[in-house]
Formats: sequence, C-alpha cells, structure tokens
Amino acid sequence: MAAAAASCGGSAGAALAGGCRLLLLLLLLLALGRAAALPRGMLYPRDTPSRERKELGGLWSFRADLSPSRDGGFVQRWYRQPLRQTGPVIDMPVPASFNDITQDPSLENYIGWVWYEKEVLLPLRWLQDDLNTRVVLRFGSAHYYSIVWVNGVQVVEHEGGHLPFEADISSIVQGSPGIPCRITVALNNTLTPHTLPPGSILYMNDTRRYPKNYFVQNTRFDFFNYAGIHRPVVLYTTPSVYIDDITVTTTSSDSVARVQYQVSVVGSTLYSLSLSLYDQEGKVVATGDGPAGELKVLNPNLWWPYLMHETPGYRYSLEVKMQAQVNGAVLEDVYTLPVGIRTVHVTSTQFLINGRPFYFHGVNKHEDADIRGKGLDWPLVVKDFNLLRWLGANSFRTSHYPYAEEIMDLCDAYGIVVIDECPAVGIKMPQSFGNKSLQHHLVVMEELIRRDKNRPSVVMWSVANEPASELAPAAYYFKTVIAYTKALDPSRPVTYVTEANYALDHGAPYVDVICVNSYFSWYHDPGHLEVIPLQLTAQFENWYKTYQKPIIQSEYGADSVPGLHSDPPLMFSEEYQKAMLREYHSVFDKKRKEYVIGELIWNFADFMTNQGTTRVLGNKKGIFTRQRQPKSAAFVLRERYWKIANESSCLPPVIKSHPLFLR
Repeated sequence: MAAAAASCGGSAGAALAGGCRLLLLLLLLLALGRAAALPRGMLYPRDTPSRERKELGGLWSFRADLSPSRDGGFVQRWYRQPLRQTGPVIDMPVPASFNDITQDPSLENYIGWVWYEKEVLLPLRWLQDDLNTRVVLRFGSAHYYSIVWVNGVQVVEHEGGHLPFEADISSIVQGSPGIPCRITVALNNTLTPHTLPPGSILYMNDTRRYPKNYFVQNTRFDFFNYAGIHRPVVLYTTPSVYIDDITVTTTSSDSVARVQYQVSVVGSTLYSLSLSLYDQEGKVVATGDGPAGELKVLNPNLWWPYLMHETPGYRYSLEVKMQAQVNGAVLEDVYTLPVGIRTVHVTSTQFLINGRPFYFHGVNKHEDADIRGKGLDWPLVVKDFNLLRWLGANSFRTSHYPYAEEIMDLCDAYGIVVIDECPAVGIKMPQSFGNKSLQHHLVVMEELIRRDKNRPSVVMWSVANEPASELAPAAYYFKTVIAYTKALDPSRPVTYVTEANYALDHGAPYVDVICVNSYFSWYHDPGHLEVIPLQLTAQFENWYKTYQKPIIQSEYGADSVPGLHSDPPLMFSEEYQKAMLREYHSVFDKKRKEYVIGELIWNFADFMTNQGTTRVLGNKKGIFTRQRQPKSAAFVLRERYWKIANESSCLPPVIKSHPLFLR
C-alpha cells in the first residue's frame, strides 16, 4: 500500500487523481475489509467423516414487537428468558416469510423487530470439550438485520438479507450436557437509504388522518418486501482445527485442464493437507497437497450449459483432507467440494463458455410463492427446474438478490447458467450513492462472492438492478463497486442491469456486458405494439455504437391475466403478451447475429407486489402463473428456445432427439 501511495502522490495529472483515490480505496478495503468484515470462509455445511449437521427447520416460537417504537423486546430483554415468558407467542414455520402465515392483517405489512426462538437438545458427543469439537450455528439468510443469542448470550449480528452468516457457539453450549440450547433471533425488516435494497420510512404525523405513531415503508422496487428466516438454519460441527475455506479456479484446453486451488485452515499453523479430485465414477483423476497448488486433469469432462452438451453440468468432487496435531492427538477434517471445469470469456460481440459462443435464452425469476413467501420450499424448487428444462431455458438472472444455495446447487448440477445478482435494487435516492451505502455494498459483494465463487453455473456478477445511474454520483459509485468485484474475482465478467438512457448512464463504461431493460408498448407507448421494432432496434444500435460491448436484453414482457382473451390483442390479455414477445423476438433474431448475446423474459412466474392501482394481486408478467401453470406465452417461448437450441452449431444429435425437444 505504501508503494501505491507513493506512486499516486507523485502523479502530476489531475486526471490520474480519481484513479489513484480509487486504487487507494480498493487497497484499503481489501486490507481492512477482509480482516474486519469477513475474516472467515463460508463453506456450505455438509456431512463428512469429520462433520455432522443438525437441521433446525420446523416450528419456532414467534412474536412481533408491537410497542410504539418497536423496541420493547430490547428494553425488556426478551433474549434473557424463554420467549413464551415475555408474552403471547405463536408458531412460525422456518424457513418461511412470516407475512402470509396468519390471518392478522397487521402482520402482513409489519415493519420493525420480530423475535424467533427455538430450543434444541444437542448430541452428547458434541458437548464434550476433550473431543476438540467445534459447534457452529448457521443461518442461510434472514431479512434484513439479525441479532442472535444462544442461552441469552449474543453470538452474532448481521446486516442484510439473502446471504448466510454463522457463529461459533462452542464455548456457550459445551460443558452443559442435557440442557436445551435456546436460540433467540431478533429480526428487523426496516429498509433505509443505506441498506440493500434501499428504502425509507415515512411518518404520517397528521393525527386527523392517521393513527398515532403511524408510518409506512417506502421502496422503489416492484416485489413484495417479504421478511423472516427464509432459508435453512443448521447446527454443524467441525474439529477445533478445521478447513475454513476453499477457492477453486479452472482453465482448460483440448486435452488438459488445470484446477488451481487455495485452502485456508483455522485453529493451528501445524497441519498437513492432501487433495484428491474424483470423477463421477469415483476414479481419482488428480492429487495434490499443501494449501495452494494446481491439479492437472487429462482429457477432462468440461462443465457445459444445458442443451449445449449431451452431459450438461458435469462436476468432479474435490476431497480435501487436513490433519493436525492438537495436545498430542491427531485431528482430521474432511470436506468435499463439487468442482465444474469451465472457462468464461467476453469479446466485443460474444459471450464464450469453454471457447464456444453462448446465447442466453432464459428467464428472470423471484423467490416467491403462495403462503411461504420467499421461504425455501423443495417441491416448488424442483417444479421450477422441471419447468425451466421443459421451456428450453438455459439460464436465469437471480433477480434481484442472491438465491438460496440449494437452488444454486441445482443450477450447477443441471447446467443452468446464472447471472448472480446482489440485492442492490431500487437505488434511486441521491443519498444511496454516498460512502455509507458504498461501504455496505462492497461488503455485500464480498459476502456474495465468498459464497458463490466456486460455482461453475455462475458466469457473471450483477452489482445492481435499475439504479439511478444517470445521477452524477453513480459514476464513482459503480466504478468502485465494479473494480472491487473484479479485484475479489478476476475470473468472471461484471455487469449491472440498466434502464437509463444510453447517453446518460454513468456506470456503463465500467461493465463488461451491457444488460438493458425495456418495456416498449407497455410502460412506454402502452398498447402500441407497432412501435417495438423501431424503438428496440434503436436501443440496441445506440448502446452498441456507444460502448462496443455485447448486449443482453435483461428484461422485457407484458402483464397478462390468465384466461383473459382479446382479438385483436389488448393489454393484459394472453394474446397481447404473446404478440409483444413475437415483436421483440423478430428484432432479437436480427441482432443476435451481430452483438446481442441473450434474452431473459420478465418473468418466469407471476409474483406478489405491494398493493397499488396497477397491481391486481401482484405482477402478472409471468409466463407461468404464481401456481406454476402455463399461460399461452409459455408455449411461444418454449417453441422459440428449443428452436434456438436446435440451431446451435455445437448441439449434439442426442439433444435434437431429446424427448422435451420432440414434444
């Protein structure tokens, strides 16, 4: 850092000053952020010969803090006793959003602190200090600000939803066998100008029109602000000396692949590491040792996207073994990481996976469903992947936040390509571009990359959706966020999704791929399908002429009410949705021969939004209903996607005879 400071200080040109400040900021954040914000890894909990895990899903005790200032739980220290002793509690399923579970309308739109509690007995073998066992409590996600206590002792505090956090609770639970472990969570879903996503609280002080202490949460995004413990909560164990993190990157040629690895171990500096890479038949194809190195794989099976190869989603298994001496005893830790070998490269006109052109024909989604809200639900997840493959979709964007790790696992396994988006949606207010927001945004990107860096399905990071990138502060803001993201992960391109005018977008110079949203004949010139060819063509040509970067149509679509028909097509009918898609597709087919590299429909399925005069029980732009039944547009899109797949020069004959393709 001293050398960088000296170099910047000696710069004479004012033009270099901004770049030097950015460099110093990045170096400072990389030095301080890793030490302070994210000191450890975040490997997904797996059962191994040295690790066990206990799922804590099911019914938890729940209580919303209805005090006027929403701080009654802290004033009365609810965490110091069983929650049922503080007042009335109800059963609340985990994982799930709390909003739609009851018949209480005040809970549907509740803003403030809610409290969860679970008591659990731990296995005796976890609680004996002399076994050198470490006990960890992990949350897949909770919205949005979380404070966690175990037996009345605070163990972790976390800002932001959609991403995991954990705490070592060994010192609290060990030495007390037979005593229930009481886990208490205080959770606040309030959004401010500096959270991701941002929001603001509006107080209605006119008591002639509103009740006393009345306020509303304002947001600038079009989906319901569900809250709760949305993903699995688990307890898991490791030895006291353990594998903390693994980072894998891959390169390949025709006959050989190289898997570069880094392994971090916590608890001792005296340890040994051995690594074995297994193929899907259980054969060892490469071995290594030490905390960093390279494994060479001859004649590798590459990770290919769905419909681009007869065996998409091929993954190896990297088994990492650690041995350490602790007080005369040998401790061993074992962790197995799925590894897909693939490369990503972007040119001025193409997106290449394993050196071959890849065209995104996919969807945008939401984690959203009846009753459970954003809670992880396995039947729904599996149904969605079956629909994606029926549709012939090869990709989706995690609009507008990171999805559950369990969903990402299936993307890796099925070959579904992912644009992995952070929860920076609705950054519209000028104060959301300040240093406080920027600092939090960088931490969120680091948490996201730490979680998903080893996933072959993740081919690009998206740092925001539809920000006010025409504002002057957006230039420095996104230059910094994108540079920091690239510093954390140089192996993937970075983008954000824009709706700004091409000539006014201050962040576009820094992205690798232009992702643009437009709704011609819907939000613009509503009802006039005839304007789409002219306006969409101009959109593509203006963006490409200005930036010379490949373009993805990251959103387009129209609302349709299932069963509403009109000929000629009128807005909100199924016919209008189909007609709009076909108008867009005719332009896509011309421009994908040049520099358009993808199309992602908005949306995969209908989803809930805030109430409003333009929303009838949510957003109806899905090609499937919220209950996953197809609208007419789903068949239009299915025919198109399978046709595009059939035209692919690298599509093997086995795919052309695929049962889904022939249907």
